[in-house]
Amino acid sequence: MKERVFISGVQKELADERREAAGFIRNDPLLRRFFDVFLFEELPASDCSAEEAYIAELDRASVYIGLFGNKYGWEDNQGLSPTAREFVHATSSGIVRLIFVKGENDIDRHPKMQALINEAGSELIRRRFSGIADLVTVLYASLVEHLERTGRLRTRPFDASACPDASFSDIAKDKLKWFLGMARRERQYPLREDTPITEALAHLNLLDAGQPTHAAILLYGRQPQRFLPSSEVKCLHFHGVNVQKPIPSYQIYKGTVFELVDQAVDFVMSKITRSVGTRALGPQVPVEYELPREAVTEAIVNGVAHRDYASNASVQVMLFSDRLEVWNPGQLPPSLTLKQLRLPHASIPRNPLIAEPIFLAHYIEKAGTGTLDMIALCRAAGLIEPSFRQDGGQFVLTLWRPTPQVTTQVTTQVTTQVKDALTFTQYDLKEVSLALNIPTEQITQRITKQVFDLLEDIDQGAKSRDELMTTAGLLNREHFRKAYLEPLLTAGWLKRTIPEKPTSRLQKYVITEKGRAWLMTIKGSRE
Repeated sequence: MKERVFISGVQKELADERREAAGFIRNDPLLRRFFDVFLFEELPASDCSAEEAYIAELDRASVYIGLFGNKYGWEDNQGLSPTAREFVHATSSGIVRLIFVKGENDIDRHPKMQALINEAGSELIRRRFSGIADLVTVLYASLVEHLERTGRLRTRPFDASACPDASFSDIAKDKLKWFLGMARRERQYPLREDTPITEALAHLNLLDAGQPTHAAILLYGRQPQRFLPSSEVKCLHFHGVNVQKPIPSYQIYKGTVFELVDQAVDFVMSKITRSVGTRALGPQVPVEYELPREAVTEAIVNGVAHRDYASNASVQVMLFSDRLEVWNPGQLPPSLTLKQLRLPHASIPRNPLIAEPIFLAHYIEKAGTGTLDMIALCRAAGLIEPSFRQDGGQFVLTLWRPTPQVTTQVTTQVTTQVKDALTFTQYDLKEVSLALNIPTEQITQRITKQVFDLLEDIDQGAKSRDELMTTAGLLNREHFRKAYLEPLLTAGWLKRTIPEKPTSRLQKYVITEKGRAWLMTIKGSRE
């Protein structure tokens, strides 16, 4: 027997949303097996009042769906709108209530509607949506959860169920071999790299009645998105603090969960500021990023490993000027709260058969320490602690970049230091100290750090522009030319190996005696 669904909402404001929600339930192959829908527009004429007819229909329903927008609607002599009256009646009658709030903020919302939303929120979970596509996504998830909770729908977990139409030929041997090698090195996993596909998948519990599961395809598939299109990761880079078109950089990555993580992390790290140290402590030049790479990786792994793969939404990685946001389709498990993420807590993976291989490859830890690790890493880097929020059907994790004001100040300071340093014809540290207003003992830490690194590198032999940019930790060729290369050439600290052809692709640069003298002076101050 089908359950009756009553869809409520201000008639004129949310007419399209109510009609689309009803059509979605009626046409979805799964939902239409379990639900009938009532819309008051479809109520036939009768000799009773509309209010009485609506309440009578609501009494026949087992699920009340409330769509709440900005308007409150017509009010009766008690000051209640039909939407409010229906919600109150559903509450008093013990009818299952699912509330969906339109809009990302409450600025334009009628005070009484806001009060109704607050009342609903004190009793049950509200989900927000911005448009019809969002609405049907969260509506589907809510109704399926209702069916599972009431025991009417019994299915295997998504990651443990067979991937329709997939076969062993869709598993990439090289990807499985890579994983087995990583698992043996990182976690002493017992299987060898040459283990047959069927045996390896069986050992990982990735077979369902002899077929590869969704998890197997996502982990080792040749083309996972052929079977699961929304498993891709979308990466966006904005120069400001808001989502705004045109988008400077937008990439959609496909591949296995391991490949998605690697590609998304590389996207972020290539866009944020980095600094390159010196070889004072060893032959390798240390590189530090404004956001700890480990924290960025943990945030992205969290989105890919623990997302709701039944959702039609994709993981979104969005880099703004002040923060990095990772949007993960799905919600926290009922037993875990946002507050608990900041405390020691148990690991409750949404997709345990996906999380296990990611753990074995050392992409994550099992003990539920991911959020705590991110908090500790950001604290150690002097950054604001990460924040977590539930935004409708999305879990959003935010890593905060250094404040724009500080970044601008540091950039200006470094540029000024470089320009001032290039004007010296004498190499007395006191003169350098006075000119830059920096104590002598701090010069080697703050003055001309990149200039020093460049000259030290080039003192080992001729270098190309690209090699020098790598040493300086810079990506913008034009900025490097104007702020570093040309001033050093003009000051006579560097010279071209092919001076008659400045733009030659074979052009390299060598240090002059003048440049070497300044370099030796700075080095001497460190001894």
